[in-house]
Amino acid sequence: MDCKQSSNTTKCNCTYPCSRKGICCDCLHYHRKAGELPACYFPDDIEKTYDRSIENFIRIYKQKRSEK
Repeated sequence: MDCKQSSNTTKCNCTYPCSRKGICCDCLHYHRKAGELPACYFPDDIEKTYDRSIENFIRIYKQKRSEK
């Protein structure tokens, strides 16, 4: 299977410049090794904080659920 980097890049909300932009499998592997999730798991306003921790992901989505 070919990497769809150019297509992925148009959908990627990551604002951090890096060599993995649009290469989702590399991005996911990198962040999992660091105990994080990639930018695409976060709303744009939260992504800009660069806090990609799993704890932050859980906190944000618990807040969203309680707002409903």
